[in-house]
Amino acid sequence: MNEINQSILTLILLLPLAGAVLVALVPDRFKLPNWIALLTTLVSFGLTLHLPAHFIAGQGGFQFEVNRLWIEKPAIFYHLGVDGLSLWLVVLVGLLAPIGVVASWNAIQSRRKLFFALFLLQQTAMFGVFLSLDLMVYYGFWELSLVPMAILIAMYGRKDGPKVALKFFVFTFIPSAPLLVAILWLYTQTGSFDYNTLQILIAHGNFPAGAMYWIALAFLFAFAVKVPVFPLHGWLADTFCEAPVALAMVVAGKLGLYSMLRFHIGLFPVQARALAPVLVGFAVIGILYGACLALIQRDFWRLMAFAALSHLSLITLGIYGLTLTGWEGAIYQILNHGVVDGALFLLLGFLYDRYATSQINSYGGLAARLPRTATFFVVASLAMIGLPMLNGFIGEFLILVGTFTGVSKGWAIAATLGVILGAVYMLWLIQRLFFGPESALATSKPPEDLRAGQLVVLWPLASLMLVMGVAPMLWLPTIEKGAHQPPIQVQTTYTTLQGEDQR
Repeated sequence: MNEINQSILTLILLLPLAGAVLVALVPDRFKLPNWIALLTTLVSFGLTLHLPAHFIAGQGGFQFEVNRLWIEKPAIFYHLGVDGLSLWLVVLVGLLAPIGVVASWNAIQSRRKLFFALFLLQQTAMFGVFLSLDLMVYYGFWELSLVPMAILIAMYGRKDGPKVALKFFVFTFIPSAPLLVAILWLYTQTGSFDYNTLQILIAHGNFPAGAMYWIALAFLFAFAVKVPVFPLHGWLADTFCEAPVALAMVVAGKLGLYSMLRFHIGLFPVQARALAPVLVGFAVIGILYGACLALIQRDFWRLMAFAALSHLSLITLGIYGLTLTGWEGAIYQILNHGVVDGALFLLLGFLYDRYATSQINSYGGLAARLPRTATFFVVASLAMIGLPMLNGFIGEFLILVGTFTGVSKGWAIAATLGVILGAVYMLWLIQRLFFGPESALATSKPPEDLRAGQLVVLWPLASLMLVMGVAPMLWLPTIEKGAHQPPIQVQTTYTTLQGEDQR
């Protein structure tokens, strides 16, 4: 078992890459690329489940660590590890991968080898971002995550794929340049890219205060665009409209939000505290702005894009409220967002593939013809709007409580209004798609509900929404240990040292 623990992160990281190579080598016949991608993602998901099964919840720091010298000069280490912050996010990436394959099974008919090879490469990049503890290795995976996404949007976009892919790439690539400069500056000052070492040196070091604020801002800028944080969301709506369903599930949120907690607050707690009031303000504006724009959309991909902006802004509020409760709720809500969006995008992709339109007004009365689709859509929507007993309620409640008690009652009330508006646009979407009189579009196709493969995916997701809503303590203790301790410890150390210097 010890040997497995020492190699499990490498296996998780490299298996999708091996699957991508295999997909590229096999002939594109009999849906071989689909089956290889599905098998690879299922095995990969199984490997990620080893982590929570053998994770020691009461133990601080990183577990399952691998730390070997990769390049001698500059000193870059193959350093991987997970803690309570990254543990469940790795499992989430593993969970969403087979869902993405199922969503693409019939939607992707041409160049399937290329699609699934790039899709598996994207999984490798996402795993690498969550596992890497050397900043240069992290940066490599961060950049790699942009390339398959941009290529696949360009190739499989619904209308303006190449144009939107270029827009997505420019928006997300340009902020990475100052991030790289900031990482290299830290190396010149410390001689290390290692996350743990940098935490200690930054906390104990005597770096120029002005320079450190610019370095922290460079990190934040790259992460904020990737989330995206209002007003840096210009790429989001078009990307949701054009991206294949498998990629729309992961295009926003997870990598940027995790990086904010790990590499912005974790490395620069003093600078993060100074910037927090501004980010809280932008977050609340984003919650209301996204919700209001979602209310007026008539295309369900654009509605989901602005709904995502609102929900991701709520998570940003939880992060930069800098409260223990808010951090806990933010990480839990990232997991909720992944689970619920996985179900909703699968269902909306099914409707789009069948009826060839995303215009909401074209639909109506589908519940009688597609009862299983309607049922799962209602459940996922109720989880998204935070109905008690479902998973969305826990994360939203913790974030709003943390904001109300530790940040500002006014900001909390404004954010709550955004949550209420979220319920309005999701219930309106349900009514327009599935209820009311049957539309001409609904009667134009014979009834054909969800197939067995889709049900096999949706039942576990729906069950997970319920379990996460009624038994959050299966997740929260681990999250709290990993997400909250490092920033607090660094902040305490920094404050103590500053006090000693003054004395």
